[in-house]
Amino acid sequence: MEEKKFDVNSLIGFLLLGAIMVWYMYTNQPTPEELEKQRTEQIQDSIQSVQDQITQPSTKTVDSAITTVNPTDSLALSNAQSQLGAFAYSATLPSASANETIIENDLLKIKVSNKGGQITDVELKEFKTNAQKPLHLVKDNNALFNINFATMDNRTLNTKDLFFEPTLSENGENQVLSMKLKVSADQYLEYRYEIKPGDYMLDFAIKSQGMDRAINTTQPLQLNWDFKAYRQEKSIKTENMYGYFYYKADDDVSYLSFTDEDELKDVNWVAYKQHFFTSLLKTETPFSSANVSSTDLVKDEEKDTVFTKLFTLKAPLDMKNGELNYAMNWYYGPTDYKIFKKYEGTDIKDVADLGWGIFGWINRIIFIPVFTFLSTYMTNYGLIIILMTIIVRIIMSPVVYKSYLSSAKMKVLRPEMQAINERLKGKENAMKRQQETMALQRKAGVSPLAGCIPALIQMPVFFALFRFFPSEIGLRQKSFLWADDLSSYDMVAQLPFKIWFYGDHVSLFPILASIAIFFYMRMTQSQQMNMQQPTQEGMPDMSKMMKYMMYFSPLMMLFFFNNYASSLSLYYFVSNLLTIIIMLVIKNFIIDEDKIHAQIQENKAKPEKKKSKFKQRLDDAMKQAQVQQEQKKKNK
Repeated sequence: MEEKKFDVNSLIGFLLLGAIMVWYMYTNQPTPEELEKQRTEQIQDSIQSVQDQITQPSTKTVDSAITTVNPTDSLALSNAQSQLGAFAYSATLPSASANETIIENDLLKIKVSNKGGQITDVELKEFKTNAQKPLHLVKDNNALFNINFATMDNRTLNTKDLFFEPTLSENGENQVLSMKLKVSADQYLEYRYEIKPGDYMLDFAIKSQGMDRAINTTQPLQLNWDFKAYRQEKSIKTENMYGYFYYKADDDVSYLSFTDEDELKDVNWVAYKQHFFTSLLKTETPFSSANVSSTDLVKDEEKDTVFTKLFTLKAPLDMKNGELNYAMNWYYGPTDYKIFKKYEGTDIKDVADLGWGIFGWINRIIFIPVFTFLSTYMTNYGLIIILMTIIVRIIMSPVVYKSYLSSAKMKVLRPEMQAINERLKGKENAMKRQQETMALQRKAGVSPLAGCIPALIQMPVFFALFRFFPSEIGLRQKSFLWADDLSSYDMVAQLPFKIWFYGDHVSLFPILASIAIFFYMRMTQSQQMNMQQPTQEGMPDMSKMMKYMMYFSPLMMLFFFNNYASSLSLYYFVSNLLTIIIMLVIKNFIIDEDKIHAQIQENKAKPEKKKSKFKQRLDDAMKQAQVQQEQKKKNK
């Protein structure tokens, strides 16, 4: 028999195959995320195995009714205990399923799932989406409420994966839902929901009993609340623009930018504000710290975007004496200042952004009460806006009168000011020319600032209404004439293309408002020129700039407001129309230029009043400058 020889090539082949197998196993080993996913699936398989044993049909039944029996599969129980430890007990209870319990009042319908004990659906009964479908702030897993914790036997679990036992009861007219995550009959973590009639605010509590023997209290418990805001309105651009993450921390209310994150201290509440609706979590015991973030999900407004924002909250929960005890509140409802201000001492009303400083004050003190009063007696919100505009214009008419009167006085005095300019020509006489002009105006009792001050007084009203109309939920989905929603843009034509900054549609109210602004500015151009002193040498000609503005301002109005709330454009259209009428009445029936001229001449004849300290210092400074200028001439 021939002796077999050692084959080197075979050895090399086996070594290469071994190396390839080692490389394959190394490169295809599961990542930490995949290991965690496998572990979660094993937990769910164990839980499901226990549930199948609990709820399997009885072989003796005829009508297919399911009879609950005690678990008898020791292997399934052992597997669940190996994955869940003491919390395997919750999987053996009849409530170990994804069933939901409904609590509701006349405003809200809320579903709470046994799995995770969290709110899985919130319907606002009095509101509809833009498509006229039931409006849900929470549905189809867009929100997640979870507590992550470590157990005494070195496991890390999440309440979202575990089963709570529901108990529904009543407390007077209130519905109370207790959700308990049990490790034994008398050891549990409890979520307690209580809903009251006629209220968007729910009482909510997180409590524990005997859980110090199951939860590792040396490691922090982490509360997570994630929320993806559904699109609800007609204009996704406007809805996204008014969506913000508000919070109260360190006794101060603030907000995040569209895409932003921050680390906060002593957090009292966080609010996920959409355009007209808010989801809010408040705690009586402030979170010692919190990581919050806001992410803009709108990448392309041309597409039918489902979500607008992603809001997240991560905050540690502190256990005292080995137990949890947090009194909280949920708010799911409209972003309405009138509702928010009922919750005194919380500062939640600041979520209804009505403008800062004096603008917010005007809205809270004047426009909201007036709008509320009118809407009590009227149902046509377009007429309410028109009536509000008339009230504002009547209140502001004395200001318009003062402005027009100042213009008329300057018009009468203008020939004398031009005479001063003709007499004192040249740059060398600029200071003296200014001195004589001011002396003439002072002696005649005329001030150029008198026409500017009324315009400045009207500016806060302008900016206050700019914030009020797009944010007033009472205007949402209310129609007027061709506008089907006064809180959004009106559309009379759809363009086959998109114009930059203008949009892909034509809104009629901005066009009418732009036309009214053009004629208003045309009427007031002469008035504004009267308020200006005659153009002096070396100074720019303001009349040309005003002519440009007469065309530029209406054009900006047309483009800027095409995508804004039609209620705002309606207000500006009616407001400018009424202002034109008021000015015509003042000009033709109230102002008499001959009387004004006679009054000015009478004022000039009177001895000059004692100057104020400010005017005296101003005159002295101008005289000193004039002396210095004359001295320079002599030196030359």
